[in-house]
Amino acid sequence: MIRPELLAPAGDMEKLKTAFYFGADAAYAGGKDLSLRAGAGGFTDGEFKEAVRFSHALGKKLYAAVNIFCKNADLKPSEEYIKFLAETGVDGVIVSDPGILCAARRVAPSLPVSLSTQANVLNAAAAKFWHAAGVSRVILARELSLKEIAEIHAAVPEVELETFVHGAMCISYSGRCLLSDYRAGRPSNRGECVQACRWNYELREKGSGGAYMDIEEDGRGTYILNSKDLCLINYLPQLAAAGVASFKIEGRMKSEYYLATVVNAYRRALDAYYEKGEEYLNDPVFMAELEKTAHREFTTAFLLGENDRTENFADSQSRGTHVFVAKVLSYDGAKGFAAVEMRNRFRTGEELEVLSPSDSFNKIIRVGKMEDESGNAIEDVKKVQQKVYIRTEVPLAAGDILRRKA
Repeated sequence: MIRPELLAPAGDMEKLKTAFYFGADAAYAGGKDLSLRAGAGGFTDGEFKEAVRFSHALGKKLYAAVNIFCKNADLKPSEEYIKFLAETGVDGVIVSDPGILCAARRVAPSLPVSLSTQANVLNAAAAKFWHAAGVSRVILARELSLKEIAEIHAAVPEVELETFVHGAMCISYSGRCLLSDYRAGRPSNRGECVQACRWNYELREKGSGGAYMDIEEDGRGTYILNSKDLCLINYLPQLAAAGVASFKIEGRMKSEYYLATVVNAYRRALDAYYEKGEEYLNDPVFMAELEKTAHREFTTAFLLGENDRTENFADSQSRGTHVFVAKVLSYDGAKGFAAVEMRNRFRTGEELEVLSPSDSFNKIIRVGKMEDESGNAIEDVKKVQQKVYIRTEVPLAAGDILRRKA
């Protein structure tokens, strides 16, 4: 069995560091333009150079998303940007548009190209076509079953397959949606999606007098276009056996806490599988971990076959069971103090749980003695991003996260 990479999103440099700290093998990021997540901020050219250096120093990979559907005016800028990316030493580019693919093959012929899920590869013939055009990896459409993925791998084994295993899904085929453009004038296929599918809608009929009358499931309307979130953490062995080389987590616009929680869960699940085999499936800790951050109801989507229960009608998104309280900046084991930066208010007497790639994962710290930066004793941390010192014998490290039950 191949050992798939765990691929995480990186909306900025801080999130890139978080992804790698919690166990991602590789990350994908976008620049300021030409990417489908313009709202994520993206990396400047200087930041991208630094991101590549940082990734490679850790022995990790970084892929650049250049995956808009381009217009004529985008062709020259995309060509210049791909030249720049190749010079940084980035490990590959992700494209969806044939014009940008042609530009990449022309100006950077040695640069590996991944085909975005936006290209909607659903069959082996399509994978073969794109491989002949110069694509080395295909990011499969989310609408495929395990059986269909295995068939594609068997028919085109020379193409690496990547598939999403976790995160938000679109109501449209792998995200090729016009709803945002129609409702808000912001084209999702060019990086400006307003996620109109997550809005609360009311269905109406026009009455005989010309007035509109509500047709409601209940008094709140309905989230009729709102897809559940994908979660395949219990199917990683089957995906690997089907030939998937990269497990991809969605979320360049998600929070640092979301990223840390999800990457940590999938890293631990993968490592447990390598160590214990399919016995890891019996460990409830992984699903419990994914419940600790904001998400919609989970679904396996179409992995097990046709599925007509993928909408999340109840709400747009639920809170997780836990709240991000503080980020660990450093730990002095000799003195038993951790320097932390506040993210949400907390007080002495509260129990905080550790989110960490280390053995301190899920250990509990009962907040006792705390000091501010001047050494004054404090009991209530309520200033935004306030730096404080917490006494604890639980070993911590810079990058760990402290959270509490919501």
